[in-house]
Amino acid sequence: MSQSPPSTSRLAPHELWRGVHATAQNDAVGGALLLGATVIALLLANSPVSDIYASVRDFTLGPHAIHLDLTIGEWAADGLLAIFFFVVGLELKEEFVAGKLRNPRQAALPIAAAFGGVAVPALIFTAIALASDSEGALRGWAIPTATDIAFAVAVLAVVGRFLPPALRVFLLTLAIVDDLIAITIIAVVYTEGLQLQWLLLALVPLVLFGLLTQRGVISWWLLVPLAVLTWALVHASGIHATVAGVLLGFTVPVIATQRARVRSSVDEDGTPVYDGVAAYLADQWGVFTTLVAVPVFAFFSAGVTVGGLDGFRTALQDPITIGIIAGLFIGKPVGITVTTFLLSRLPAFQLDESLRWPDMIGIGFVAGVGFTVSLLVGELSYGAASVADEHVKIGVLLGSLISALVGGGLLALRSRAAQRAGATAS
Repeated sequence: MSQSPPSTSRLAPHELWRGVHATAQNDAVGGALLLGATVIALLLANSPVSDIYASVRDFTLGPHAIHLDLTIGEWAADGLLAIFFFVVGLELKEEFVAGKLRNPRQAALPIAAAFGGVAVPALIFTAIALASDSEGALRGWAIPTATDIAFAVAVLAVVGRFLPPALRVFLLTLAIVDDLIAITIIAVVYTEGLQLQWLLLALVPLVLFGLLTQRGVISWWLLVPLAVLTWALVHASGIHATVAGVLLGFTVPVIATQRARVRSSVDEDGTPVYDGVAAYLADQWGVFTTLVAVPVFAFFSAGVTVGGLDGFRTALQDPITIGIIAGLFIGKPVGITVTTFLLSRLPAFQLDESLRWPDMIGIGFVAGVGFTVSLLVGELSYGAASVADEHVKIGVLLGSLISALVGGGLLALRSRAAQRAGATAS
């Protein structure tokens, strides 16, 4: 009697989601997707189909009556990045309430390092812009101040396997505070023609969103419409719409209470384990930002037409490009390392005992990978698809690439040395 072959099992939807979720949580995956989207955009923008790429990016859709007739590139920058900043807002609040930033003494050094890593690149860019006397160049002073969390953490994940865990904590704290500073700069510096009535109206859905989450409501059909309405009203007010994402994230409760909590797992004895609403939403939406929002933004923002060797040479002569490269590659490591070194001499600041100064120098260079937010600030400074914005993209890409290679190389050497030391000790 013949025996039928065993049937191939199919993954259940929840098993498939679990696999996608685990993949998206890998730091290296987010960096790889960003890099892949950037490379594809650059290839398309400098290929025979560059006109098609540009026409798709610049295609306008959306209702004109409520000022949402945006290009696809603007939808990516204003819409998808708002979701990214919503997750950033959730993570920031978690860190301030229950994480690394809760203890001021413990968080003081990386926080101070973040401010140093913002100030020095801004000063370098400003000095170059003023020395060149280039009209309008100074408007982009904030471009080299940002650190891209996804790329920076991905570099550390790839090369720093044997480095102390405290180094990742330092980098994450620094990058989170860096993002908070960048959000503040975008809201204050790059807001023109503020329409106060729309901003006040945005408070209504924002407060409702906060009240629902404070009561533990996580139903998407209630929260998503309120979030979209808040975003649209903030966009209409003249403030960059990504700020709406941060404000929404800040309204969500962090600590799991009897009223606001989400069941996450079960103990060995069968007791339910609960998370706060902020952790749950960050976990759910973090997958979307890693796999979709940030790569799509990179795809539509990084596609710069270099124009051959002559175009590349012209871009490198622009003080905007020079200022960005110098700010990211020189300003970031100098600002972070010098600030850390000087303040660690004071009793109120203490560097983790497991960290060494070569580690800090390497992290300083890795923090010079300023991709997502730097590109966004560039668009806000000079206008999307302008010549200056094209040069911004070249400067950001080159400065980030050089910083990643140098910082990654230094940390790889340190990781190898730590591996050898561990092998000898065992």
